[in-house]
Amino acid sequence: MNRLEGKVAIITGGARGQGRSHAVTLAAEGANVVVCDVPGDIATVEYPMGTAADLAETVALVEAQGRRCIAVEADVRDTAQVRTVAETCMAELGRVDVLVANAGVMSAADSTWDLTDEQWQDMLDVNLTGVWKTCRAVIPHMRAGGRGGAIVITGSTGGLRAVAGCTHYNAAKHGGIALMTTLAWELAPEFIRVNVVHPTGVDTDMSNNPWFVEWLEQHEDLAGPMRGNRMPVDVVTPADVSRTIAWLVSDDARYVTGQQIRVDAGFMIK
Repeated sequence: MNRLEGKVAIITGGARGQGRSHAVTLAAEGANVVVCDVPGDIATVEYPMGTAADLAETVALVEAQGRRCIAVEADVRDTAQVRTVAETCMAELGRVDVLVANAGVMSAADSTWDLTDEQWQDMLDVNLTGVWKTCRAVIPHMRAGGRGGAIVITGSTGGLRAVAGCTHYNAAKHGGIALMTTLAWELAPEFIRVNVVHPTGVDTDMSNNPWFVEWLEQHEDLAGPMRGNRMPVDVVTPADVSRTIAWLVSDDARYVTGQQIRVDAGFMIK
């Protein structure tokens, strides 16, 4: 506990799910937190996005840990909006030590060639370009602090193994690995560490919603490789991922950079 006392963390996609869990967990470790999310749905995503009320609930949960939490409505696809998140963090909290680039979405099609232009573009815009834009906005402030720092990008086992019907998702998550390794190399001399965490299925609204459950049932031939961890659990909880991130961004992992950490219940070894 209190491994992050005095630190400030920015977390994208913080209205619910993994992002909310990360915010609460890092706050419990002592960090003040800035969370952002974008209320409103995305046309190619078949499940509801987070809401302003969800974002407010995250704030309340972080404040219950005795830490400050500032919420900013921002779309990671928008350069000006993610810069506002970084600038708000500096204006309100005076520093940034941790970035968790977590915002992401999921959609699917019957095959790679059945994906629409819009599905491909929305996925890459959020899950890859949005991560890059967030890092680009935050890193200059982290560097200026001269205290080092830690960046964690939310990956997926879909970035490590082909998942049929989700080619655009796979491509975005593979791209996140390339972004991470390059940033880790560039920032290592300044003691800014960059890593990716790859969860298996997580019990959140992104994977546990009526649309995705129905899609899996209707596409058993495609979904087969997605099912089943080697450990006898169907999914992990957001807190399982959050605890790994809390370690990664703490001084306990001060020389861990350029790494891909799997929280996958043995999914990749089956």
